[in-house]
Amino acid sequence: MRTVTTAPARPNRPTNVASEATATAAGPAGFWRGLHTPRRAFGREYRLSQVVFALVLGFCLTPWASPPLALALGLALAQTVGNPFSAQTKRLTPKLLQYSVIGLGFGMNAHAALQAGREGILFTVASLLGTLVLGYAVGKWLGLGRNLVHLISCGTAICGGSAIAAVGPVLRARDEEMSVALGTVFVLNALALFAFPPIGHALALTQNQFGLWCAIAIHDTSSVVGAAAAYGTQALQVATTVKLARALWIIPVSLGTALAFKQPGVKVKIPYFILGFIAAMLLNAFVPAIRPLAPFMTHLAKIGLTVTLFFIGAGLSTAAVRAVGVRPFVLGVVLWVVISVGSLYVIMHGA
Repeated sequence: MRTVTTAPARPNRPTNVASEATATAAGPAGFWRGLHTPRRAFGREYRLSQVVFALVLGFCLTPWASPPLALALGLALAQTVGNPFSAQTKRLTPKLLQYSVIGLGFGMNAHAALQAGREGILFTVASLLGTLVLGYAVGKWLGLGRNLVHLISCGTAICGGSAIAAVGPVLRARDEEMSVALGTVFVLNALALFAFPPIGHALALTQNQFGLWCAIAIHDTSSVVGAAAAYGTQALQVATTVKLARALWIIPVSLGTALAFKQPGVKVKIPYFILGFIAAMLLNAFVPAIRPLAPFMTHLAKIGLTVTLFFIGAGLSTAAVRAVGVRPFVLGVVLWVVISVGSLYVIMHGA
């Protein structure tokens, strides 16, 4: 009789199974999932992504954080952890930028600002009209809708997101068109903030030249001020003054848009914060009691600008970049390159 020997059954190994589960949870997917898993502490619910966001925001409030670095941190956060407070930052960003611009007015020299505004007026008119005409031609060649073309052209010609936000309701533009236009100028703003200061140093631009170039060639006020602040104090004064004078063109362009696109009965948004900037500058110049507070107000304004750029970067997710599409981005790049190179040539040759 043949005896069959059977191997003993393997005992269960809960320890190994548990360790395998732990290893799986500790993997890349588990790590990112853990960042968004709700937890409780001190009777409150929180997520690790919110803690990371708060820590980076706290760093942006310190003297070690510059506007370009804050934007880079926001972009990195958007592509990795994400922005857990996207609704709040989207609501706060416009107001924080406006208050920061007003605060910068306390650090401006009224006489120098007036001179810079005079020098920049011809550049402003020529570049604004040229950008709108070129945008129409390139947009038609690319086969884009007229609303989207006009939004991107206005954003490039005047002051980025602020101009788009003002002209959009006049056009009765769809949300998709607004999102694509805003995404286009925000991506190019981020590139300009990093690219312009090294280019300025490489070309040995003066403070006045660089400030004027920033005001004309960079879309949003936030990036204009950020790039100019990285270059120098005088560049900051020139750039801020010329850019805000340029932003006043929102009003006539919005009215012209209503007529050209036959949109009666629309309301034009007036950028009142520019009046606040002018008032702060005049108070600093002609009210001696205000001057001791000016450095403190300017310091707060620069911190506000840094946080603003962090919020902008944190809102520029991969999905937002992809939503722009190729053709609208091509239009934005063509307009940006032409106005950047053209204005730089004129500025460097002393026109």
